[in-house]
Formats: sequence, structure tokens, C-alpha cells
Amino acid sequence: MYKILVSDPIAEEGLQTLLDDEQFEVDIDTGLSPEALIEKIKDYDGLIVRSQTQVTEDVIEAADNLKIIARAGVGVDNINRDAATKRGILVINAPDGNTISATEHSMAMILAMARQIPTAHQSLKEGKWNRSEFKGTELYHKTLGIIGTGRIGLGVAKRAKSFGMKIIAFDPYLTAEKAKELDIERASVDEIAQQADFVTVHTPLTAKTKGMVGKEFFEQAKPQLQIINVARGGIIDEEALVDALDRNLITRAAIDVFTHEPATDSPLTKHDKVIVTPHLGASTVEAQEKVAVSVANEIAEFFHTGNVRHAVNAPKMIFGEEDAELKDYLDLCDMAGKVAIQLLGKAPRELKIKFSGELVKEDTNILTRTIAKGVLSQDLGERVNLVNALFLLNEQNVVYNVEKDAKSRSFNNYIELTMVNRDQVVTVGATVLNGYGPRIVRINDYPVDFKPAKYQLVINHTDRPGIVGRTGQILGEYDINIASMHLGRAEEGGDAMMIISVDHTVSEDIIKALFQIDGFKSIQFVDLSK
Repeated sequence: MYKILVSDPIAEEGLQTLLDDEQFEVDIDTGLSPEALIEKIKDYDGLIVRSQTQVTEDVIEAADNLKIIARAGVGVDNINRDAATKRGILVINAPDGNTISATEHSMAMILAMARQIPTAHQSLKEGKWNRSEFKGTELYHKTLGIIGTGRIGLGVAKRAKSFGMKIIAFDPYLTAEKAKELDIERASVDEIAQQADFVTVHTPLTAKTKGMVGKEFFEQAKPQLQIINVARGGIIDEEALVDALDRNLITRAAIDVFTHEPATDSPLTKHDKVIVTPHLGASTVEAQEKVAVSVANEIAEFFHTGNVRHAVNAPKMIFGEEDAELKDYLDLCDMAGKVAIQLLGKAPRELKIKFSGELVKEDTNILTRTIAKGVLSQDLGERVNLVNALFLLNEQNVVYNVEKDAKSRSFNNYIELTMVNRDQVVTVGATVLNGYGPRIVRINDYPVDFKPAKYQLVINHTDRPGIVGRTGQILGEYDINIASMHLGRAEEGGDAMMIISVDHTVSEDIIKALFQIDGFKSIQFVDLSK
């Protein structure tokens, strides 16, 4: 008999799988105080929550029997995943249950904004009949820019096409072939800013996507642009959005999600050019039932078979101190993936992974998954984990292959990752050196030797005297401290590579200043801080 606690309001119809199974005892007890939850949780094998219950480290420490925590929804910010992982507790969510609801809410926001329905409604409620004030905009033959073409973004595209809209879209994993199949046009974010009449964002919130729609975007936009966000607060820079509306750089906005919620004090909720809703993208009867069904079925499957499909952590892949060497290789693979994707600068179409030396005797599946997770995390953020990394590679149409070679010329163990996008190729070679830990020992054709820090500059240049000194001088002028510097070259006086680890982020202005140095060919800033 497995005991399951439901601590937030959940559609009971969705829990029927567990309620009908004689092996489960389900207790629904909502509104528990933190203290009451800590006292109660010790007797349960599973916990189902929505967003109200805060599953803190204290709660998890008190959960002596807990094996699984399920979030009936997408976001898991209210669950301390690190604490759960350390205790070997699986955390799952329901990432697909709200797809239709979020898609339809996006369309509702576009239509309400285009026809000024909320303000017209309020005006008439106040006894006014001002038809001329609320002249709307047709969607027919307008251009809709979609940033992010996952399930929801493509769902919006499909529905918008039925209104006769032209669709242009940006997603790092949207291929030309897939775009042609879907009858949409690929575009950069800048091209969307310049061409779109309406824009909707549907990306995860990551370091790369945070504020990606900001001041520069709005300054390029058409003055008639209308923009919506039903994805994640923070993708649109809220301060820049208010400024763009105040300066008439764009016409209107419709916002469902905010950087800080509840957003009752946000300037956007009081702006007369903005339609707002309180994070309602998934708030439909059907969506709530779907997410409940999803987590209930997965909990039942987990206890019956041990299988999981939507894990956001991977407790079976967490290692103790006795596996410290394997932990070093996991760190190495994660770093190699993150370094390579930033050097490539775009989504790969193919990954080639090579393991050499003693490693080939081991099961390298977890190392492969860790590399894939490192590669995808830049664009998919918290959506990707060790459980789903290879599945998401396939979903993004990225081909990967793994080669094993027992011979390794220079190292006992060696891992090499090659990423390909058409004619652009990046290769990163890495190993673990006894006493020195994970090291990057090759980038493309250059032998190097460095342990990646939080921030580094990777510079291709011509090997000539004075370059190192001039580089240090410019960085010093911008108050950027150099932590370490590593050089690699193919031959004296030929092409060379410089890797500089620095203590802080490097702005575009600094990179422009560095390009004043004669002989610099490319400068790439690699950020491993997250």
C-alpha cells in the first residue's frame, strides 16, 4: 500500500487512476501550514502539489518515506529540487497538459488586443458609447512573429494561419526543412522586430532569453506593433516595454506573465495600452484535469514499474563520494557541452561524441546524456535534464552518434565533442588530469590546457609579439581582472588561440575595444556561470 498526499486543490477526476487502484491510499488535505505539512509528510510515499504548497528543504528532510513529488503543472519553482535529489526523491511535472490552453489563451490575447475588447467593454459598462475610440486592427494579411516554436508556438502558428496571417518565426532549432513543411518563414529576432505586426513569445526563461525582447527590439519595431507574452515573465524586458509604449514606438501589449508575481504593483497592470491577465495560460478546467491525469498516471507507473517519463531531476544518477572520479567526468561532459554550443553560436544539426581510453570499458550512457544536457541547456533551460536530454535532441531534429576507441594517444581517458551546423564545425576535446580535475585540452585544431572558469574569452588571432600585452592592457582599462591565460598555436607565426579566464562578464563594448588589436580574427565570450 502506497500513501499519496494531495496538498493543493487538484481536479479529483484527474486523480481517478490512483483512487481506483487498491495499492494506493490517497489523502486530499489542502491548505496545510508549513508546520502541519512537515508533521504530516513523514507517513507518505508520494506528494502531489500545484503552486500553492512550498516543498522546502525542511519538508523534504521530514519526509522519511517520500519517493516521488509530482507538480500538477509545468513550473517546479516551489519545489526544492536539490534537496529532493540529494535524498533520492524523484520530482516530476506535467509539461504537456496545458499546451492547448496556453495556445488558445495566446490567441485570445491577440484578438482582445487587436480589437481593444477589454477597454471597449469597460467603457460601455460605464455607460459610454464611444465607437470611434476603439478602432481595431484586422489579423488578415498581417505578419505574426513567433519567438519559440515548441508545441505552444507552433499551435499559435497553426491557428493564426487560419486567420490569414503570414508567420515568421525564430527558434535556434527550427530547420529550413521543418519551416518549409510548416509553411512558415524562418527569421532572426531582429528581422521579426523589423517586419512583424504582431509578436508572441514562447520560449523558456533562460539566461539567453531573459530580456531578449528589450530596448533594441522595440527601437527597430514598426509603430503599429502589438506584442503578447503568455510564456514566462522576464522574456520581455518590462521596463523597456513600458518605455516603448510611452514613446509610441509600439502600439499595444497583452501580458499574462510577469517577472515578479503577484504583479499587482507592476506598471504594466496600470498602463492604458496594456491588456493584463493574472497568469491564466493554463487556467482551464480541461488543462487542470489533464495535468492531474498526467501526474496520477505517472505516479502509478512509477510505483508499479519504476518507469518515469517527465522527471525534472534524476536521483538514480546522483553519486556519492565513492564515485568522485565519475563526478569529475560528469562535470567535464557538462562543461564540454556548454563550451561547444557557445563557440558554435547556433543550434547544432549533428553531435559527434567520441570516448577514448579506459572509459570505453564503462557504460557511457550517462556521460552522453550529460553532454546533451550541457548543449541543450542554453536554449531549453530547466526543461532539459539527464532523463530527457536524448529525447529532446531527437525532438529538435539533432542527429547524434557515439564512437568508442580503446586507444588514446595522449591521455588515459579522452572525450571529444564535435558539433556541426552545415559548414560550421566546432570540436572540443577534454579529459580529467589527476590532481588537476576536468580540463579542456583541444579546441578545433589548437592544443590547449585549461579548466573552464565562470567567464572566459576565446580569441582566434595571428601569432605575433605584443598581442598578449595589448590584450591585458585593454582589459585593465575596463577594470576586467585576468584570472588565467592559456595559449595554443599550430605553428610559430601562424594562427593561434588565446583563452583568457576573467572575473566578470565582458560587454560588447569591451569586445569591440579588443578588436582594435591588429591580428584578432574572432572573439567569443563563454559564460559558464549557470
